[in-house]
Amino acid sequence: MISPLFFSQDQVEMESFAAIWQRAAERKGGDAALQALLPQANPNLAEMTDAQMLSAMSSQIFKSGFVWRVVDNKWPAFEQAFWGFEPTKLLMMSPEQIEQRGSDTALIRHGKKIQSIFDNAQMILNIGYDHGSFVQWLAQYDSRNIIGLWQELKKQGNRLGGNTGPYFLRSIGKDTFLLTNDIVGYLKAHDLLDAAPTSKKGMQQAQDIFNQWQDESGLPLAQISKVVSCSVGDNRV
Repeated sequence: MISPLFFSQDQVEMESFAAIWQRAAERKGGDAALQALLPQANPNLAEMTDAQMLSAMSSQIFKSGFVWRVVDNKWPAFEQAFWGFEPTKLLMMSPEQIEQRGSDTALIRHGKKIQSIFDNAQMILNIGYDHGSFVQWLAQYDSRNIIGLWQELKKQGNRLGGNTGPYFLRSIGKDTFLLTNDIVGYLKAHDLLDAAPTSKKGMQQAQDIFNQWQDESGLPLAQISKVVSCSVGDNRV
């Protein structure tokens, strides 16, 4: 069990992570209850296939601005319609096959998001060609510059900007923090951001802050992110 007593008490200008942990634990019913809420890394991340990556990525794209439960319920139909999300097979689809899927009532009919499946299949193959495999490139990316990976996904992929890319990474177990409303609200309330969180400057400021909390606590970024979100907002037990 992690306790704030074990955190470094180095003097920092911002609130210590020990204080954040203590407040979050009080709100959630104690250290053990908070610990149980923390996301875990995926020890098998590097063994995931391109198809698994594309499926998880596409699922998160469809969840953006939509009811997640509906997407989850329809995803078996997506898996069948898109040939298990195997990139090389998908890129062999004819325009007629793609158009058919865009009007399939068993799926979510959103033409631009459906197109993103094919664009991101090509991205996965391109990165794999340059780096040995897409999953190795992603798994080895330094979490202390996780915003660099966010930016690469946005630049090279389709519809992976904003929080979609980070949520995709979280869904597959890649260590990342999230810039949710609660976390952005905390950072702004404590004057830790002086730029928009979507800007390069704002994201770098957030990365630096999370790196400092990581140095203090020794926790993964994903767990730090969860603790901060539990320490604010209307989410008490």
